This record gives sequence, C-alpha cells and structure tokens, in this order.
Amino acid sequence: MILTPENREKLKRVSTATLTTALFKRGFRNAFIQDVRPVGANAPRMVGEAYTLRYIPAREDLDHLGVFADVEHPQRKGVEACPPGHVMVIDSRKDPRAASAGAILVTRLMQRGVAGIVTDGGFRDSPDIGALPFPSYHTRPSAPTNLIRHHAADLNVPIACGDVAVYPGDIVVGDGEGVCVLPAHVANEVAEEAYEQTAYEDYVEERVRAGDSIFGLYPANEATKAAFAAWRPSWK
Repeated sequence: MILTPENREKLKRVSTATLTTALFKRGFRNAFIQDVRPVGANAPRMVGEAYTLRYIPAREDLDHLGVFADVEHPQRKGVEACPPGHVMVIDSRKDPRAASAGAILVTRLMQRGVAGIVTDGGFRDSPDIGALPFPSYHTRPSAPTNLIRHHAADLNVPIACGDVAVYPGDIVVGDGEGVCVLPAHVANEVAEEAYEQTAYEDYVEERVRAGDSIFGLYPANEATKAAFAAWRPSWK
C-alpha cells in the first residue's frame, strides 16, 4: 500500500500520541519505539517509509577500520542507497555503547533527501547532528565507533528497533515526543483518521482553555459534535 502525498502531509501535522491511539483501535499495541528521543530540538517532523539496517554484535576479526573501504559495507552502502523520502531505521539491539552512525553519514543522508534517521542505540558527533535541520532520533550520545560493538549485517530486512517490529516500507513518524511505526497497509486510513482527530483535539484544547469542563467534550456528546462541525471549517 502506497502512502498518498496528501496523507504524507497530514501525518506531518499529527502527533505520535494521536497515532498510537488510532493504531490501538485497530489492535496494534506496540507501535511506539521505546527510549528514543530527538537528537536536536529544532528539526522538522519526520514522515517516511522505513529503510532498515540491522546490526549484530561485532567480532574482532571482522570489524576493523579497513572494512569501511568496502563499498558493499552495509552501513556505508545503506547511506548511499536509502531512497529519498525514506527514513533509515537502525536495529542496534538497544546497545548505545558504540555509535550507530555519526555526523558525516547523517549529513549525507540529509543531502540526499532522506526524511530522517532512527536508532535504538546512540549517535556520535551528536552536538553536530542536533544542529542539523534533519530529524534524528537515538537513545543517548555515544562517541565510540560502531565497530567496537556493532557488525553491520543486513539492509532492508525486517528488524526490531526499540522493541517494535519494523518492516521495510512501514511508515515511520517522528515528533518531539518520539517515533511511531505504522504498518504500511493501514497507514492511509490511520493518517486520515488521526488528522481529523487532531482537528477535534485542537477544538477541545480551545474550549478547555476557555473554561469548559471535559464532560461532554472529551469524549464528545451530540451537542459538542454539532458545535465542532460548525467550528471545523476554520481549522487549517
């Protein structure tokens, strides 16, 4: 199922909190990647199809600085192969003791038009990454090179990231709170529902700030539904 351009734009206005509720209605309970947070505070929201990289534990005879000269090295190859508009999602086994990537590779992804990067490990050069206008998510800073702990094994295969299953092509959404993964086959309908729910929640916040009680408002009774329908065209 291909995410429509209209729904891609809608997801940029929808919070991960609203998305997890919409997914819960459909039986998906485990969609929020645990323990990852934005590297920088000023990056735009992130929406894109998952392109995955899987790490396994490093082994001393295989993981040395010479491997980076190989153009087929999965980490290096993935940076050049991740399609524009996609999100690189890295399975680092929730191990931030060595970096999943650093500022040079993240900058290259940004320059190629990639939509963002997520790891359940850590990034090195994190102050530089945090200054980029590029959505990047990790668990914590990690200066050591990836080779100390991680062996790059596979590209674009099903992975785990922060205890969430991520399949290539799933839709990955990130905001200031974290990262949510939408199974590709429900992404369009979830985007449409969550967008309308966002409009309603903006209306609710407006009414609560004006002093209204949440009873009959959240969730809505019939009078509130009618009032919201009148208000909805003003929401942009």
